This record gives sequence, C-alpha cells and structure tokens, in this order.
Amino acid sequence: MPRHADPDLEPRLLEAARKLWHAGGDEALSMRALARAAKTNTPAIYRRFRDRTDILRALMLHFRNQWVEAIRSAGSLEDSVEAYIDNGLTHPREYALYFTEPTLRPAESRTVEIGPGFVWAQAKCAERFGGSPEDYVQLVLALWALAHGTVTFLNTKVLPPQRAAELRAACRDAVAVLLRNAEQGRKQI
Repeated sequence: MPRHADPDLEPRLLEAARKLWHAGGDEALSMRALARAAKTNTPAIYRRFRDRTDILRALMLHFRNQWVEAIRSAGSLEDSVEAYIDNGLTHPREYALYFTEPTLRPAESRTVEIGPGFVWAQAKCAERFGGSPEDYVQLVLALWALAHGTVTFLNTKVLPPQRAAELRAACRDAVAVLLRNAEQGRKQI
C-alpha cells in the first residue's frame, strides 16, 4: 500500500524548527532534533526541504512576516517602532539570525528599501505628512536605525540592566523628535 503524504508535516516541521531555534539557536536545530520534535524521520524532512539552509530560510520568512505584521498592526509610526523593538526583544535568536545571515533572507528583503516593513513605514509617513513615500527614505532609515540599535544593545546585554528602561525612553524621545521635525518640515513647504 503506498504511503500518503502528510499535509500537516510541513507546518509541523516549521513549528518544531521555530521552537528549537527559539530555545537554543543554531546548536539546537539539527535534522535529527527536528525529526524528533516534529515526530517524523529525517527522510521526511528532506522530502520537504532540500537542506538545513532551506529550513532556516523558511524560519526567517516566518519571522519576517510575523515582525512585519506586528509593525503594520501598530496604530501609529511611534507604536510601530515600539512593536519592532518588542518583537526583536521577544525573539532575540530569530532577530540575530535575520541580521547576521543576509544570504538566507528572501531575495526581496536583501535591500532595505524594498522590504515590506520599510515600504509600509514610507507609506505611513506620506499618509501622515504628505508627499510621496519616496520622500521619506531618510526618515524611515533613521527610525529603523534607532529601533535596530535599541534591539541590538538590549539583546547583546552591552548595557547594564538598569539602563534598559532609559534606552527605551531615549529611543521613544528620539522617534518623537524625528516625527515632529518631519511634520514641521512639511508644514513649511
């Protein structure tokens, strides 16, 4: 009797891979550990994914989609920066993977300007301040640099723990200044 493909196997593999990566990073995600966690065998994994790199690429895409959804669901640009930071702090291993392994990122995400979160932020700026999304490349880069720097500092534990709240507050204040300046600049035109 021929074996029937398990339609739930790929989502189960990705969920197991996500949990393994989140819990232990690179060391935790082996094909054997993944097969065990997903209650299958390694040949079944290779029928769905060419190699470990494909699994990592799928994890990155999942993380990126989750991250972009968190940003887009924020009520304002200010809230989107907070959502970006929160997501990066909640998923530090995924965040580090995304920014340290650029060759694994989907092709359309390898250029910041065309990433979905970047495009969304440009459109929100144009909606809020007027003009076209292309007018806001520098502003969105500045917002992203603030958020990324905050996540990186907090995830790497470079700062003493008592400074974490101060860093978040400083980031919020800097975002407010940048957005206020953008609004005043558009009013003068």
